Amino acid sequence: MDYGLLVDCYESLNKTTKRLEKTYIISKLLKKIQKEDIQQVIYLLQGLVFPPWDEHKLGMSSLLIVKALSSITGNSKEKVEKLWKKEGDLGLVSELLIKDIKQKTLMQKKLTTSLIFNNLRKLAELTGKGAINRKIQLLSELLANSRPLESKYIVKTVLNNLRIGIAEGIIRDAIVWAFFEHEIKFSYNEKENIFDVNREDYNKYIDAIQSAYDVTNDYGEIALIALARGLQGLKETQIDISKPINPMLAIRVESVDDALEALGTPVLCDLKLDGFRLLIHRKENKFWFYTRRLENVTKQFAELMPILNDCIKGSSYIIDSEVVGYDPKTKKYLPFQAISQRIKRKYNIEKIAKEVPVEINIFDIVYYNGKPLLEHPQMERRELLEKIVKEIPNKKKNNKFRSKRNTRVL
Repeated sequence: MDYGLLVDCYESLNKTTKRLEKTYIISKLLKKIQKEDIQQVIYLLQGLVFPPWDEHKLGMSSLLIVKALSSITGNSKEKVEKLWKKEGDLGLVSELLIKDIKQKTLMQKKLTTSLIFNNLRKLAELTGKGAINRKIQLLSELLANSRPLESKYIVKTVLNNLRIGIAEGIIRDAIVWAFFEHEIKFSYNEKENIFDVNREDYNKYIDAIQSAYDVTNDYGEIALIALARGLQGLKETQIDISKPINPMLAIRVESVDDALEALGTPVLCDLKLDGFRLLIHRKENKFWFYTRRLENVTKQFAELMPILNDCIKGSSYIIDSEVVGYDPKTKKYLPFQAISQRIKRKYNIEKIAKEVPVEINIFDIVYYNGKPLLEHPQMERRELLEKIVKEIPNKKKNNKFRSKRNTRVL
């Protein structure tokens, strides 16, 4: 697919703030493109070249992009930086500079989404000695062969700064509009921005896509399933251990009465700790740890693996928990700011693990020994937790925990 078609879509999306119009614009694009381009286009619409949970980073800073623009346009770095300071957007700077050299050379070459996508992925693979120069060279080649508007969005994608107003719900709805139009029979009046549909039928497809997304966190994959296998394929989408599921987030209410009204009774209540959400995945002897933002922090908290191995029965599971740091001397809980150092740490991990040890407070289980539990009642999941988790109780000589808070291990 011509990358210019995607750029036209970006520009159209940038010109409207209307959710329905954005959904319509994306659905039109998805209807036009070939099956082999759909997954890449879905990623690029989100400003990504990897799924949201993937650890790969492109590793291109703004200053490296300034060097690339300087190299291909013949402008000094100082001039590029001055223009950047004026415009406040390196994507726009790239558009302006590329437009200038294209007017002088009349050089144009069509770029495909596949070429852009694969070359941007290569940026993440370049490591070791000389990697910085190779990254600059690879990006420079893309920008040199791009048209002004294309260069703008290449740069914005590299910086993860697309900013075209696409929320996840818009991608979800656009997939329904693109691939299930005949089943649902909806209408959209573009001029008046009016959407008409049988809500019961429509919500059936929306809910199926949302449920499939909740266990994959990958709209590129969901779009392919929807296109190839339809509604049934979406309903059959299963949890894949090692890939993070979408965590269920709390609903804010004003009072206890409001909470009871929203949840019904009986209800399980718990203390709020100043830690961070950790989804623990296990498959045989492998572990993966994900935060609520889908960050993979397995390496940062590797000391938890042998403890989990000893304290939780099961060959495969996904457990939801709150991890809290504590002072190794006083055994008192530490504020979130202390443990946040560990989440981002890439080096000297063992040292900081000793300085800020953690406990795990387990509160839910959503998958166990090959069986998804998302649709099972909370009480049933809780009973399972109490059977498989060996709790480390509060001890006076080693007061790491408050007793009887929740099912937990260190």
